[in-house]
Amino acid sequence: MSSTTPPPATPVIVDEHRVGSDAPFFTMLGVIGGVYVLLLLGLLLADVCYMVSSDSADAVELSPALEPWRPMLRPVLPILEVLRQPPIQYSIKLTLVSCLFTALLSLIVAVPIGYLLSHFRFPGRNFLDALLDIPIVLPPLVVGLSLLILFQFAPFSSISEWVVFEIPAVILAQFMVAAAFAVRTMRATFDQIDTRLEDIALTLGCTRAQAFGMVVLPQARQGMLTAGTLAWARAMGEFGPLLIFAGATRNKTEVLSTTVYFEFSIANLEGAVAVSLIMVFAAIIVLIIARVWGSKNLTI
Repeated sequence: MSSTTPPPATPVIVDEHRVGSDAPFFTMLGVIGGVYVLLLLGLLLADVCYMVSSDSADAVELSPALEPWRPMLRPVLPILEVLRQPPIQYSIKLTLVSCLFTALLSLIVAVPIGYLLSHFRFPGRNFLDALLDIPIVLPPLVVGLSLLILFQFAPFSSISEWVVFEIPAVILAQFMVAAAFAVRTMRATFDQIDTRLEDIALTLGCTRAQAFGMVVLPQARQGMLTAGTLAWARAMGEFGPLLIFAGATRNKTEVLSTTVYFEFSIANLEGAVAVSLIMVFAAIIVLIIARVWGSKNLTI
C-alpha cells in the first residue's frame, strides 16, 4: 500500500499595494445613515423647540416658588396645561387601557402562531406566513374600512351595535395591526431558541404541550416582553383604523392619536404638539423597557 504525498499548497500572494483604504466606504455608510438619524433627531427636537417658543407657556400659572424656574419649565408647561383638560385625561386613560388589552391579545395569538411557523412545516405554511404580513403592508385606512365591512355580515353583524364605533372597536382596530408585529417578533424569538432541549424533553416522556410549557416558553419570556411592548407601542400610534372603524368621538372613542387630530383640526397646534410629546415620552419608556428587559439580539 503506497501513500501519496499531497502537493505543497501554493502560497497566496497578496498585493498590499492594491488594497485601498476602507475610509471612503465607511464614510459613505455614515453619511447615508447619518442623514436619516439627523432627521429623526430633528423631528423630535423640533417639537421641543416649538413648545419652548410657545406663548401658551407664559399663560400657565405657577406657584411663587416655581416662578423663577419658568424658563427651564417652558417645554413642560404646555403639556401640564393640556393634562388638566378632562377630554385629554379621558383620552389618556382609554389609550392606556386599550393598548394594554391589545398587547395581551396580541401575545395570546402571537405565541402559538410564532411557534407553529418556526418549528413545523405544514401545508399552507407559506400562505399563512404571507397572510400575516397583510396588516403590515396594507394602508391603515384600508384595515379600518375592511373591519367596518366585515361587521356588516353574519355572524359579526349580530354584535356590531356593541362593537362598531364603540370602545371594543378601538381595541379590535389596534389589535388587527399590532398583532402582526407581535407574531413576527415571536417567530424570530422561537427561531433563535435551540430545539435540542425540547427534543430531550420529548425523549424523556414529555408530551409536546409539556415540553412547550416547561422548556420552550420559559426561554421565550424575553421575546414575549419585546413582542408585548412592541404591540403596545404600535397600538398607541394607530390612527387610520380607529378613525374608520371606531370613529373619533370625544369622551367616547378618543385616544391620544385621535386627540392630535382633534386639536390640529381646531387649529390648536400647541395642544396637538403637547399631546404628541406625551406620546413620544410614552414610546421612549416602552423602547427602554424593550431594550433593557427584552430580547437584545432579536432580528425581526
